[in-house]
Amino acid sequence: MSEHAATTPEIEPFPVHVPDRDLADLHARLDATRLPEPETVPDTSQGVRVDRLRTVLDAWRRHDWRATEARWNAIPHYRARLDGLRIAFWHVRSPEPAALPLVLTHGWPGSVLEFEDVIGPLTDPVAHGGSAGDAFHVVVPALPGFGFSDRPSEPGWNPARTARAWAGLMTALGYERFGAHGGDWGAFVSTELARQAPERTVGLHLTMPIASPLPDDRRAPDLAERRMLERRDTHLADGYGFGMIMNTRPQTLGYSLLDSPAGLAAWLGEKFDAYSDTRPEAGGGVSVAQQVDDIALYWLTRTGASSARWYWEAIRWVPRSAEEENARPVTVPTACSLFPAEPWPTARRWAERRYRDLRSWHELDRGGHFPGLEQPSLLVAEIRAAFRHARPGGG
Repeated sequence: MSEHAATTPEIEPFPVHVPDRDLADLHARLDATRLPEPETVPDTSQGVRVDRLRTVLDAWRRHDWRATEARWNAIPHYRARLDGLRIAFWHVRSPEPAALPLVLTHGWPGSVLEFEDVIGPLTDPVAHGGSAGDAFHVVVPALPGFGFSDRPSEPGWNPARTARAWAGLMTALGYERFGAHGGDWGAFVSTELARQAPERTVGLHLTMPIASPLPDDRRAPDLAERRMLERRDTHLADGYGFGMIMNTRPQTLGYSLLDSPAGLAAWLGEKFDAYSDTRPEAGGGVSVAQQVDDIALYWLTRTGASSARWYWEAIRWVPRSAEEENARPVTVPTACSLFPAEPWPTARRWAERRYRDLRSWHELDRGGHFPGLEQPSLLVAEIRAAFRHARPGGG
């Protein structure tokens, strides 16, 4: 951190400690959980199965939040007031003086915990079997209304405003130029950051490129694109009901997410299971332990409603068509890593229309929507490769 940033009063250390009374209240609510009768079908077509939710809730009853806090506080954690909102973030500087600053942005139902296991390898590659030339100074902010960031009390916190806040955060930390990575809503924020500040963003890495097919693409797709279109359409028709609710009535939903641990666990956990690569040979997806860490974070920070409102804000900002997306082009060097269980697949030729300097397009054989949780080593390798062009001699 620069000397100026270190003494800026708007940035202050923010150790995490949840009051004992909140943990006691949680356990009382878990003990009083009322579950419905089992689903009437032998699959997940009606939603989370009772047996699956019972497994998650049993793990949550045994969960040691204080151990999660200890891990959390072992990573330098801060808050900064940005555009009137206090944003919480991890900031870890590399021991390598030539390290490249990098901001990592999460989505929903994830959190900064998606990146917990990649911070060490990214900041200190030598200690993790890598090269000093691949080192990063890492910044991991929590989206507005998520985790320990403030919950907005006024409308307007969409991906564009958030990207402006991220640029301000990097300035406050003394980083004039930086890379950006994101998936899910983090991909929207990172894409917008690259659009707003192309002179500062040395590169962009995405696991969910924000690019859609044009009408002509639907009329004459090749076989691979036809499968992508079918998957996207199926996702919208059968897997995006949660998004429609949060796009339109997040506050109504929020009462249940704030009042019922079981309701929150079902709402978040369904997507962890549905969007990860659950094949045994691929590692089984997002583990129950990882899910419980994340669900507990949403519960203890009371962000079920505010994170749902993010959808209401964002859907009023996102482009309505591929034509509108392409009218917001990205000119910075971009690399994309495509994981096979991603529910929103994208074809390279769709992405090339928007990301005008697409340097890399890598399709992997395992992993899903949450690579930092599912395949952290793969994600580290992909991020390292994505930014080598920005290193001395990288071309």
